[in-house]
Amino acid sequence: MVKKLYVGGLSYQTTEDSLREAFAQAGTIVSVVVIKDKFSGQSKGFGFVEVESEEVMNAAISMWDGKEFEGRTLRVNEARPMEDRPPRRDNYSRGPQRSGGYGGGNNRGGGSYGGGDNY
Repeated sequence: MVKKLYVGGLSYQTTEDSLREAFAQAGTIVSVVVIKDKFSGQSKGFGFVEVESEEVMNAAISMWDGKEFEGRTLRVNEARPMEDRPPRRDNYSRGPQRSGGYGGGNNRGGGSYGGGDNY
């Protein structure tokens, strides 16, 4: 049964190939992914390694958890299932938009934005 490992503390220069090579010392690797920022493409410092069995998972944890790899100390443990999260809000889905607030117009009433002369 395939097991998934979380690998934290990766160097920003760590590649999927170097991570695969290191973890292959513990046994058969199914897949490797280093998580990267979608805008810059730079590593976020963590990734996931899928191994073929619980035995390989335990061997990899023993071999790499708390050990140095490419100048950084790794944190390795069994990955938890991804939890449901509420949808993320971005600049395009914030709901009702308020207009105004910054200059413009002929606000002579001295409103909350300090507009001009009070007549």
